[in-house]
Amino acid sequence: MTTGNIHLLSDTLAKAKAENRAALIAYLPAGFPTVDGGIAAIKAVFDGGADVVEVGLPHSDPVLDGPVIQTADDIALRGGVKIADVMRTVREAHEATGKPVLVMTYWNPIDRYGVERFTEELAAAGGAGCILPDLPVQESDVWRAHADKHGLATVFVVAPSSQDARLATITAAGSGFVYAASLMGVTGTRESVGEQAADLVRRTRATAPALPVCVGLGVSDAAQAKEVAAFADGVIVGSAFVKRILDADGDETAGLAAVRELAAELAEGVRRVS
Repeated sequence: MTTGNIHLLSDTLAKAKAENRAALIAYLPAGFPTVDGGIAAIKAVFDGGADVVEVGLPHSDPVLDGPVIQTADDIALRGGVKIADVMRTVREAHEATGKPVLVMTYWNPIDRYGVERFTEELAAAGGAGCILPDLPVQESDVWRAHADKHGLATVFVVAPSSQDARLATITAAGSGFVYAASLMGVTGTRESVGEQAADLVRRTRATAPALPVCVGLGVSDAAQAKEVAAFADGVIVGSAFVKRILDADGDETAGLAAVRELAAELAEGVRRVS
């Protein structure tokens, strides 16, 4: 049986902590701008300094994603991206870099594809696990049994609205890390959002001190990465990378240079000691 790379993910996060910094986690959708172009973009982001990459499985109704990622998903879906392309993206990105690669996906595509088939193929591709933003913990037993069997992390998402008892349930069931979601600019000024995210990290850690907490906060530059790195184990950046590729307007060389440069800036941000 093929075993996935949950240990590589855990070791990578532990190494960042040992270096007294947060890990840089980047997100890019598979099939964007094309399957080959998406793989090249992930390699460029790793080359720039990302520690971990989340590969998005494009979805026609990405309820938790903003307009930038929705645009990228739409481009990927119009290009005919399939789950096989997502697996190929994971495989080639991991084989080229030796770094941990996760898949971020809504539950419906996995359910339709088959949990056993999905976890087996993801492990065979060298994947480290899955981030499942819309899978309720209380309905996750079947997924977790298969993920555990195949050496894959199950990353759940928590939000500032999550009560402490709920956080404890989620951290007890999750593995790899916890994805702490907070929306930049929606709940007031950036300072208050930062405080809210810091409070969420503190409350989540209190329920499971050994499980890293990584924050997706609408971070788009080195200064914001530094701010979040001061209280989180990892800084997750998605839309800013996608936007760089969209802004390149079909010029693949320019797009790759732009995401590599952004990764380098963010990598510097998470390494700054206050």
